[in-house]
Amino acid sequence: MVSPTSSYSAKPMSPSGRLHMPHFPPAALPPASLPPVMLATADAAESAQQGETLVKARAFAEPLIAGETLDTGENILAHADAVAAILADIGGSVAMQAASYLVYACPHLNKPEEVMAKAFGPQLAQLAMQTHQLVIVQRLSRAAEAHTRGPDNTPLSPRLQTENVRKMLLAFSRDFRVVMLRLASRLQTLRHFAATKLPVPPELASESLQVFAPLANRLGIWQIKWEMEDLSFRFLEPVTYKDIARLLDEKRTERERYMVALRERLQQALASQGIAATVAGRPKHIYSIVRKMRGKLLAFDRVFDIRALRVVVPSVADCYQVLSWVHEHFAPIAEEFDDYIAKPKANGYQSLHTVVRDADGGPIEVQIRTQAMHEHAENGVAAHWAYKEAGAKGYSGVSATSEYDTKIAVLRQLLAWERDLSGAAQASAPGNGLFDDRIYVLTPEAAVVELPQGATPIDFAYTVHTNLGHRCRGAKVDGAMVPLNTPLANGQTVEITAIKEGGPSRDWLNADLGFLASPRARAKVRAWFNAQVSAETIARGREAVEKSLQRMGRTAIRLDDLASQLGFKSADGLFEVVGKDEYSLRNIEVLLNPPAPALEPDEYFQKKFKGAGTRKSASGVLVVGVDSLLTQLSRCCKPAPPDAIGGFVTRGKGVSIHRQDCSNFRELASRNAERVIDVRWGEHKGADASVYPVDVAVEAFDRQGLLRDISEVFAKEKMNVIGVQTQSVKGTAWMIFTVEIGDAVTLNKVLGSVRSVKGVRAARRR
Repeated sequence: MVSPTSSYSAKPMSPSGRLHMPHFPPAALPPASLPPVMLATADAAESAQQGETLVKARAFAEPLIAGETLDTGENILAHADAVAAILADIGGSVAMQAASYLVYACPHLNKPEEVMAKAFGPQLAQLAMQTHQLVIVQRLSRAAEAHTRGPDNTPLSPRLQTENVRKMLLAFSRDFRVVMLRLASRLQTLRHFAATKLPVPPELASESLQVFAPLANRLGIWQIKWEMEDLSFRFLEPVTYKDIARLLDEKRTERERYMVALRERLQQALASQGIAATVAGRPKHIYSIVRKMRGKLLAFDRVFDIRALRVVVPSVADCYQVLSWVHEHFAPIAEEFDDYIAKPKANGYQSLHTVVRDADGGPIEVQIRTQAMHEHAENGVAAHWAYKEAGAKGYSGVSATSEYDTKIAVLRQLLAWERDLSGAAQASAPGNGLFDDRIYVLTPEAAVVELPQGATPIDFAYTVHTNLGHRCRGAKVDGAMVPLNTPLANGQTVEITAIKEGGPSRDWLNADLGFLASPRARAKVRAWFNAQVSAETIARGREAVEKSLQRMGRTAIRLDDLASQLGFKSADGLFEVVGKDEYSLRNIEVLLNPPAPALEPDEYFQKKFKGAGTRKSASGVLVVGVDSLLTQLSRCCKPAPPDAIGGFVTRGKGVSIHRQDCSNFRELASRNAERVIDVRWGEHKGADASVYPVDVAVEAFDRQGLLRDISEVFAKEKMNVIGVQTQSVKGTAWMIFTVEIGDAVTLNKVLGSVRSVKGVRAARRR
């Protein structure tokens, strides 16, 4: 079992193809001490300072995590020690090693980022927090997948793979060091299962093989890639793994004896030519052998890299000189030659690969590279994560001045890794569309922006900031100007040209023009135009209210106070309903007209209108009150007998009579219920009979003589027409007749006659 404080470094595969188990020290590390490999730096003073940070981080986390275990059963402190050692092996910075402890301390702190920022600085605290958050997301994803699939379905589903890739991409774009911490942690988890021989969750092994190992490959970190692939494959297909390991063991002694002789011969030949070369056997990776056998349908004895040598020389010229010697003394297989020096791989890998046959016809693979190429092949871009801590001199040969270029290069590798996985998923499940709905592009500052497939520069601008989207007028993609409806692709760098003030174009909402692919961006454009319409309505309402106040000589009143008295939350709320013609300005007049008596409204109402008798006004309406009471028929609804009516006591203008279905009357009654009084129509007979003006709306097919024919109907019924408004729109006539009637019952009969006029579609009382 793993000692709680054990630490070990990565070990390569043995020539026999068996995986070396890590070496565990006989005793646990003393508190606050670390393995020497974790403190390797260029300068002694700097080493001491960085070592203090690492010791401090371990001492900080140890009381919190020493007695805790991961869900894999591994002691957390032992896991953190091992992760720090792996990071040190591949050139990871001291800050990354320190973060390997702080990541697991986060759940035990109330305000982890604040506490760690005070102790270790904000950058290290953010690195630990971002890594911790990604760990939680991936753990939940695996748990959900295991719950929905069942224990026997081992392949990682494209959906889970997609989500993992996206979460990792977005996390890595904020801090590249997160990727190193996750890779090292996952490798240590696999080592733990190998050492303890515990059963491995299939989703964890599958995720390691299909997501983490390809990521390490894209970043050129083969030291982690090979070991992670072999361990994952060993857990997923133990029978096949053991079969290949057995085949590698057969004739192992004979093969190793031959390779030792060949290695010495090559080294001596190169030394005689003045080339200081290091020649070694290349480790055998079982998963790589299986992939070649399956991919090329080869038998085991036809796989060329069973016997392999790696030659490391000082210069590029030496690489080609070694290649010349090898091809001169052995028979090369032309189709198996690759020059990755002249044409490096996308992840920066450089080397010469050739396969030759010996005198017996057996294949031998030879890889030739410089020392710098070899270091990059082993650790890939891992060294780039340390340059910030190394200062202007750089770290592991990487200059700090190349931060932007390095960041862009690594991001492009991450995006290419996502495309690799996309292609694999499409090949295995064509048409599933899981990888087709997202792309990742870069800002000029090298931040990753996630967009839907088919997104344009305008979508990009709205994703970065809503205001930037509104002001967007041009775009550069990878330094070249492009139209705003140009679809973006993975990995492109997008720069937006914006004006100081302005808004979007209505053309952007035209789906046929292809300016927007994101529903979110489209909603923001619509919201902008809706806000403009609302602003125009409010301005129109403000103008109407201010003119009304000017007529009443009440311009000094505060508009917010007026709106509050009328029941609105703000002046803009009042202006908007007035601008939409949904609120009558008469309500403002009623509110602002001062009362005639000096008494309080309630007291005045009690004394003035609570008399014992019922009196008839000149308008023919019976009200409770005194003789000669001033009444007026409202112009908004024009009541006439036998309409159901109600009265409202105004300030200084007597009682206003409304139809009870009048919207203005309902509004007034809801605000000042104490001013509503009962009224009813009086009886009028003979010469004393009153007439009442009402409005009649007529809709008809426009024709010559239409107005005359309708007027004749009113004349025949002995109704006086006192006003006419007409309007014709696209062959339809809209007419409003104001007529005087004795009662509404008579009007209903007349409306029937109007509807019978040729061309009339509808006739009704307004």
